[in-house]
Amino acid sequence: MKKIEMKDIGLVIGGSILFCLGCNIFIVSTGVYNGGIVGTAQIIRTLLVRYTSLDPSFDIAGIVNFIINIPLLLVAYRVLNGPFVYKTILSVVIQTFAFSLIPTTPIIADKLASLTIGAIISGIGAGLVLTAKASAGGNDVTGMVLMAKAPRLSVGKVNLYYNIVLYVVCALLFDVEVAIYSVLQTAIFSVVIDKTHLQNIEVSLMIFTKNKEVKHMIIADQHRGVTYWKGMGAYTNTETDVLVTIVSKYEVNELRHKIREMDKHAFIIVFDSLGGVDGNVEKRLI
Repeated sequence: MKKIEMKDIGLVIGGSILFCLGCNIFIVSTGVYNGGIVGTAQIIRTLLVRYTSLDPSFDIAGIVNFIINIPLLLVAYRVLNGPFVYKTILSVVIQTFAFSLIPTTPIIADKLASLTIGAIISGIGAGLVLTAKASAGGNDVTGMVLMAKAPRLSVGKVNLYYNIVLYVVCALLFDVEVAIYSVLQTAIFSVVIDKTHLQNIEVSLMIFTKNKEVKHMIIADQHRGVTYWKGMGAYTNTETDVLVTIVSKYEVNELRHKIREMDKHAFIIVFDSLGGVDGNVEKRLI
């Protein structure tokens, strides 16, 4: 089983707290509901407080969120790898405490500005957790499982589709204006999380090297396909291998380091503005 690295633990902890800060301080404080399972937990919390005698001294949405995540994590454990689930459990536990402890007092009077800032902060937080090869639970877990079956999906898209249904329910139960504002912040959140989640970003590498083993290393160690051809240096008039491969942005630094170890004179070009990649390309999720 893969080892859990300390830097990943740090990203999970920091990203989870950042996610909760963005939600409570900038989104929940305006009377708007979050998206995803967190938003579902908040709606359930509101209904419990409104229609029962329950009067907690703290926001129980975090506890409800934890309960909903239990079956999702069990499914994820069967489809995805163990470390992913363990780190996701850590994220959900941190959220349970953070949602209960972080105040929901507004600090920005303008609702639209507050929602925008909150969506950006929470999106970055959730994206950092995903970059650590984990998730913030809820729809992130669902998105990762579905991406394993349908690579053209993304975590952000899954969030967006789920939230369309969620906010229709929200509009029927509460207020249309609240639902409209919620849809807006969710759309921003979806874009930010996809941009922050580096496994979602595909880049192309073109490598010029005289070491014949570099292409075999990429195939064996990175499990990536490689296309290559023979090139000729115009100045030196010597033959070199020209390699092209597609990787996630998260893998670039590790691969660059391995190439340098094998050939310190290798010339590497990174194309990170791909409009999309079609064909037999594995989307590296976790």
